[in-house]
Amino acid sequence: MRVYQFILTIGIAFSILSCDLSTLVEDPVVSTSEIDLPRKREFAIALHGGAGYIEKGQFSDSIEQLYRDKLSEAIEKGHSILEAGGSSIDAVVATIKILEDSPLFNAGKGAVLSHSGQPELDASIMDGKTLKAGAVAGVSHIKNPIDLANTVMNKSKHVLLAGVGAEQFAHAQGFDFTSSDYFITPERLQDLERTKASDTINLSMNYDPFIQNSKMGTVGCVALDKNGNLAAGTSTGGLTNKKYGRIGDSPIIGAGTYANNETCAVSCTGVGEYFIRGAVAYDMSALMEYKGLTVQEAAQLIVQHKQPKLGGVGGLIAMDKSGNTTMEFNTPGMFRAKMDDRGELEIKMYGK
Repeated sequence: MRVYQFILTIGIAFSILSCDLSTLVEDPVVSTSEIDLPRKREFAIALHGGAGYIEKGQFSDSIEQLYRDKLSEAIEKGHSILEAGGSSIDAVVATIKILEDSPLFNAGKGAVLSHSGQPELDASIMDGKTLKAGAVAGVSHIKNPIDLANTVMNKSKHVLLAGVGAEQFAHAQGFDFTSSDYFITPERLQDLERTKASDTINLSMNYDPFIQNSKMGTVGCVALDKNGNLAAGTSTGGLTNKKYGRIGDSPIIGAGTYANNETCAVSCTGVGEYFIRGAVAYDMSALMEYKGLTVQEAAQLIVQHKQPKLGGVGGLIAMDKSGNTTMEFNTPGMFRAKMDDRGELEIKMYGK
C-alpha cells in the first residue's frame, strides 16, 4: 500500500510539473536568444544597436568593421566604469552616448527624420535600485538625449518630458543646445525622400542605407554594478517620416525600458506601437517576479510568442540580478555586445 501511495504521489507531482511547464510557451519555435551560463557575476554590461534584416553578406566587410568598432568602443567604455566601481547608471549613460554620437545608428546624430525633415529624439533611463526613471520625447536640440533623460530622473519630480517643455527644462538645467542640422546626415535625408515618395510610414522598420536593408536602429544598454544595482537605458530617433508628434516605446518606462533590482533590466528595439501595447519591458520583470521564469524564458516567451501574435517585430536585451544576460530577437539579426567581470568581449550582428 505504501509503495502504491508513493508511486501515485510521484505521478501526480510529475503531472503538475509537466502541466506548469507547458504553460510557458505555445507552439515552440527555434529561439534566436543567447544567454550566459548561470552564475553570479560581480558586474556585467550588454548593449544593442537595433534589430532587423541584418544578414551576413549584405554589406561590405569595411562597413561591418565600422559597426564592430563602434559597438566595441561603446561597451568597453561602460565596462571600464563598472570595473572601476562606478554605478550601473553611469555605465549605461556613457555607453549610450557613444552610440548616439555615431551616424551608424538611429539615435542622436544620424537619427531618422520626421515628415517635416527634423530629428525628433526620444530616450529613457531607469534605476533598478530606487525604481526612479527619467525620459524625454521629441527633442531636437540636445546632443545626447540620454543625458537629458538622466537629468529628468535626478533633477525633476517628473518621469517623462516632451518637446518644447523638455527643452525648456534642459535650458533651465544648463544644457548646451545643438542645431538640429547636427543630427541630419545625407543618408537619412535620402531615406526620408524615398519614404515620402512612397507616401508611407514603415510600421515595421526603417530602411538603413549602411546595411542596404531595413532595421530598427534604436540603441540601448543594461548593466549590473559591483553594488548589485541594475540599470537600463534606451535612445532612438523613431520612425522615418513619422507625423503628428508620434512617440514610440523607447521613452515609455515599462514598454521600451525597465529596471528592477529584484528581477531584471531591459532595453527593447522594435515596432514601438506593439511594444507599448505589450508593455514588453515591464512584462519581462512581471514574468520573472510572479511566474518565476528565468530571464531567458521570459524573453523567449515575449519575443517569440507574445509579440508576434500582436504583429510585433524586434528584440530586446535583458540582464537579471546575477548578471546573466539574454539577447532575444525575432528578426534575422540584431547588433549586440556584452562583457562581464571576466572581461571577455562578445560582439554579434547576425542570428545564430
